[in-house]
Amino acid sequence: MKLVLASNNAKKLAELQRLFEGLPIELIAQGALGVDEAEEPHHTFVENALAKARHASRATGLPAVADDSGLCVDRLGGAPGVRSAVFAPVPLAQAHREAQRGAQDAANNALLLDRMRNAADRRCRFVSTLVALRHADDPEPLIAFGCWQARLLDAPRGDGGFGYDPLVWIDELGASVAELAAELKSQHSHRATAAMKMRELMKQSW
Repeated sequence: MKLVLASNNAKKLAELQRLFEGLPIELIAQGALGVDEAEEPHHTFVENALAKARHASRATGLPAVADDSGLCVDRLGGAPGVRSAVFAPVPLAQAHREAQRGAQDAANNALLLDRMRNAADRRCRFVSTLVALRHADDPEPLIAFGCWQARLLDAPRGDGGFGYDPLVWIDELGASVAELAAELKSQHSHRATAAMKMRELMKQSW
């Protein structure tokens, strides 16, 4: 079964392909099918994930899966939250999508560090919500949640991963997320937890 990923993020596609390995699905990024990013106007991860999945499914006529995820920092009242990907204002200056994404990540991290300067409470968590639809008007969406408890560093560590990974420290692993091998991240991450739950939901319902 072809399943459209409602994202044009190449790293997210690779991560979810690993997490869904073994299922009888072919995961295809929506950009490969000419589908643009959906609007994400909502205040919760689940609402935005639903909007993205419906957009991708309606545009392609195929089943779709969407991930809405982000970093929630206790000291900031849950911010950046659903605004994690665009936390800092960054003008469109790069012609290449991944280059623009890299510039946005750097700006987001810099703003977060500035907001958290000298903060004693550095508790945070990565949150992932996965939504899968058989079609755009599916009345029974599959919804899976994952959460990864962590602490925010005061400087980046590691050069792997993407987004806020260099700033997020996992106590039980003794490393930042950006220092983890892809295989280890795929075992422990918020997205891994949500994906494992989604695998079971797909097996039961689809």
